[in-house]
Amino acid sequence: MAGQEVLVSSLLESLLLMDICRVRDMMALGTICEKVAKEEEGGTGTFGRVHLVKEKMAKRYFALKVMSIPDVIRLKQEQHVHNEKSVLKEVNHPFLIRLFWTYHDERFLYMLMEYVPGGELFSYLRNMGRFNNSTGLFYSTEIICAIEYLHSKEIVYRDLKPENILLDKEGHIKLTDFGFAKKLVDRTWTLCGTPEYLAPEVIQSKGHGRAVDWWALGILIFEMLSGFPPFFDDNPFGIYQKILAGKIDFPRHLDLYVKDLIKKLLVVDRTRRLGNMKNGADDVKRHRWFRSIDWDAVPQRRLKPPIVPKVSNDGDTSNFEAYPEDDWNKMPPVPPKDLEIFKNF
Repeated sequence: MAGQEVLVSSLLESLLLMDICRVRDMMALGTICEKVAKEEEGGTGTFGRVHLVKEKMAKRYFALKVMSIPDVIRLKQEQHVHNEKSVLKEVNHPFLIRLFWTYHDERFLYMLMEYVPGGELFSYLRNMGRFNNSTGLFYSTEIICAIEYLHSKEIVYRDLKPENILLDKEGHIKLTDFGFAKKLVDRTWTLCGTPEYLAPEVIQSKGHGRAVDWWALGILIFEMLSGFPPFFDDNPFGIYQKILAGKIDFPRHLDLYVKDLIKKLLVVDRTRRLGNMKNGADDVKRHRWFRSIDWDAVPQRRLKPPIVPKVSNDGDTSNFEAYPEDDWNKMPPVPPKDLEIFKNF
């Protein structure tokens, strides 16, 4: 994080909250973990906000992620919060969100992050219905480079989905929301992620590693090109049954090569899953669907983005939904004993 430490001292004093504009409302457990929280805690909700902030002196814009400590504790998100900080402190890649600074007081945790004004890939996919082959190809290449980099750092992302992919003002991707990311020492058994994107080994609690990200890539490519995920149902358990069965019904319009790629990424047996074998990410990059791609050019951001967001200035929030403010800031201070787990945050 060299060069970023200049932001640390008295940073909160040097920031001007701009309209208290909440550019994203982070659902605490809008995933499989939400169900667990409901059963154990009797309810769920948000535990954070992201505000657009502006540094007074340099007039740079940032995204300030503010998390309620009582809600983080109530929803059992302590480890996810620490994971996000530790992972983001370690990584440095053009397709990953940057973390500049963290802090906590008696009520909140703060993470000062890069502001990415283009909005979520999810919004563009929803508005367009589905992407054409070349658009899906572009985003897949940048996502693959991001996954490959994380895996080289022994980090598994575990939450790949359109909502967690932001577009910068030029149209290149930034993966965000690293709460489920984890440094791999051995296999991990935590059940977390979005139901439609869960790999079979996660559902079966067999222990999982890098292979889950390649499975999620297969789901994402299918969804980008089809407009819906390959496995869906009215309830999570129906989704899990379909995932374990592994039957994929492809829309007729899909390219033959991309169908083959998706099939090889969505192999239930992770030992035969593309990306998780001897050659790792290289096996994915050599697939015929990517035959036109210059892989050296991808991390250098030399490929032309198919979508260039409408961004009028560095602090433009028009590509994000606006959320009304509430009395969230009026929460009482947290007792010292509850702050102990966040002493190094």
